[in-house]
Amino acid sequence: MKRPTWRVRDDAITKGANLTLRESLLPLSLVTILFFLWGFAYGLLDVLNKHFQVTLNVTRAQSSGLQAAYFGAYPVASMTFAQYTMRKAGYKATFMLGLSLYGIGALLFWPAAIKRSFGGFCGATFVIGSGLGSLETAANPYLAICGPPKYSEMRINIAQSFQAVGTVVGPLLASRVFFKSEDPKSLASVQWVYLGIAVFVFLLAIVFLFADIPEITDMDMQEQMNVSVSGEATKVVALRKQYTLWWAVIAEGCYCGAQVALASYFINYALEIKPGLKSHTAANYLAIAQGCFATGRFTGSGLMKFIKPRIVFMMYYTGVVSCLAVAIATKNNIGITFITLTFFFESICFPTIFALGLRGLGRNTKRGASYIIASIIGGAIVPPIVGATADAFDNTGHAFFVALIFFLISGSFAAGVNLHPRTRHVVDDFHESKVGVVDSETRDLEVVAGKGGVVDHMEDKEGKD
Repeated sequence: MKRPTWRVRDDAITKGANLTLRESLLPLSLVTILFFLWGFAYGLLDVLNKHFQVTLNVTRAQSSGLQAAYFGAYPVASMTFAQYTMRKAGYKATFMLGLSLYGIGALLFWPAAIKRSFGGFCGATFVIGSGLGSLETAANPYLAICGPPKYSEMRINIAQSFQAVGTVVGPLLASRVFFKSEDPKSLASVQWVYLGIAVFVFLLAIVFLFADIPEITDMDMQEQMNVSVSGEATKVVALRKQYTLWWAVIAEGCYCGAQVALASYFINYALEIKPGLKSHTAANYLAIAQGCFATGRFTGSGLMKFIKPRIVFMMYYTGVVSCLAVAIATKNNIGITFITLTFFFESICFPTIFALGLRGLGRNTKRGASYIIASIIGGAIVPPIVGATADAFDNTGHAFFVALIFFLISGSFAAGVNLHPRTRHVVDDFHESKVGVVDSETRDLEVVAGKGGVVDHMEDKEGKD
């Protein structure tokens, strides 16, 4: 069995950022499994929200404590131990840390169910969220930078498509297990499901321990940027002045909050606008909506092969705002149809904001990725606001207007990457990059010849000194 490797110095240049499609296939396939895992966890969470309202007698606003615990853990993980682990020990160590925390959190569901403690479930969910926050801190930037930068947005959207598949499987399982009987004893099914998740996650951690996962250093990312981007954009800029990154952070936070709110209260919305609907049927509708979400990611990824990702992003975001506005104003099957279409158009937004937000960061890519992941705390802030609004007006559909406002704020980023000249220039340069596409020998000659690579960049710096 191969001895596991751990550390690569961040000031070293490796071949990590210059991998071809074929070379990056195996590590990306392993990392993609992680996306399915947290999609599955997120899908279960949305159904548990309604399930606990029934079995533990909590209100809609109180049940949002699950989302608050889950997404509140993200900034704690990404800004502290996950970021530290990724920068000091590398991506593989961060993957294993995240899987371990995920497994521990899943095990904690067992005693929480025995004690019938909603607070216990929230605590266990916080541990799971810490694990998933660690995984996302490493997995999203790894997918964005491992392989040709030309296909970065497409690559992360394809991987996130499997996350969307997980969100379909989660509600389907829950509707057949958790809602089989709306009886307090059904919490036993929650125990066994999460025990199975824990066993699988710990086994996957062992696989990652011995897997050959190429590390990508800060200098690798600086080299990739220097080769890919032309003009003023190649200058090293302090992280605090990377305005596109901070725009992406705000956009991601608002988007995540609004998306989570819709998913969290989808079942409540469906039950209210369609009288006589059963909870298990509403959970099936949620699974259909998540299926549309997954389909949207696959189709969006395909469109990015032929249309610039920033344009596809703008098209989809327009669909999000339009469909949600119609869903708020209508009822019965029309409302359910348009809220489902909203899920379809939401599909590519998170990964595309993430990938575009990392453009031009160079050696600051890891740190920048941590900030974007931290913004997922929006998923802990917006749902309680929507839940409290729904309780106040006794109308979930009207409360979705709050989510619409956050979607509009986030949509400014979609408009910005298409309309702001400098941002558009950087994004398009990466999309047209030949790194990892042309053969490595030709590319090495280009770098040595001074066509924007690290050698050229370092020579310029020495000349100025």
